[in-house]
Amino acid sequence: QLKLVESGGGLVQPGGSLRLSCAASGFTLDYHAVGWFRQAPGKEREGISCISVHDGSAKYADSVKGRFTISRDNAENTVYLQMSGLKPEDTGLYYCAAIITTVQHMCSMTHDLYDHYGQGTQVTVSS
Repeated sequence: QLKLVESGGGLVQPGGSLRLSCAASGFTLDYHAVGWFRQAPGKEREGISCISVHDGSAKYADSVKGRFTISRDNAENTVYLQMSGLKPEDTGLYYCAAIITTVQHMCSMTHDLYDHYGQGTQVTVSS
């Protein structure tokens, strides 16, 4: 069974840090671009970052640029999202998605382009 499983969420104070993981099982992420998305109550779903197949390209939403860093470890079949300088407005359900692609140095933060999605991990930023 093909699955993406996120972990690493939790409750953190403003200014704190978390590292989210997106682990694939049943398939290898080697030839997949991976994106991170978040959904907060009452807000539109937001694409926040993506990483290309060979880690040659990453993109970030303006709302997280300079605070979040995406990376991948193909040996671990996992993509990470390091989040620092967290703000209350970063609160939401964070989930990853993957798409197999032959385009090695580009990625997209368009949700519907992906074909595998995880269930998400909750991030709450509050004092």
